[in-house]
Amino acid sequence: MKTVYDFTVKDRKGNDVSLSEYRGKVLLIVNTATGCGFTPHYEPLEAMYKEFRDQGFEILDFPCNQFANQAPGDGDEIHQFCTMKFGTEFPQFKKIDVNGDNADPLFVFLAAEKPFEGFGKGLKNAALNKFTQMNNKAFGDKAYIKWNFTKFLVDREGKVLARFEPTVDMQAVRDAVAAAL
Repeated sequence: MKTVYDFTVKDRKGNDVSLSEYRGKVLLIVNTATGCGFTPHYEPLEAMYKEFRDQGFEILDFPCNQFANQAPGDGDEIHQFCTMKFGTEFPQFKKIDVNGDNADPLFVFLAAEKPFEGFGKGLKNAALNKFTQMNNKAFGDKAYIKWNFTKFLVDREGKVLARFEPTVDMQAVRDAVAAAL
């Protein structure tokens, strides 16, 4: 059975990183953007990282510019923004595509393991759903991720446990991470 450990990604400098280096850790894999309404998620993500990293927890940050061009900078600019504004210390990887023909294979796998089930109820979620449908038309059946700050929780064996859309309360994400640890 395939796990996240079967994938190799690029660090923010372009070097290969086998995700098998994270074997035995609980992972939260996130596609991010610096100019999104959900960018403040960096704050609770960093708090979670500080709280749980000594228990074998890692957050893997993959910037993506496919959602309304909300991550326009290069890797160094994005990294500087995240460290200066939010004090992030968790690993940040090379900017990638998460949808379309050039989608990173890791995100294709994650989305196949835990497909999109909706943003939830409420006016804000309905508005986001409508906007994402327009944005993702270009990707057709290869619109694996619907928006920035989609999070995938992975257990210590590399199995995908859960998918959290950006509309999910960060306390619920934290609680799921704590349970996985």
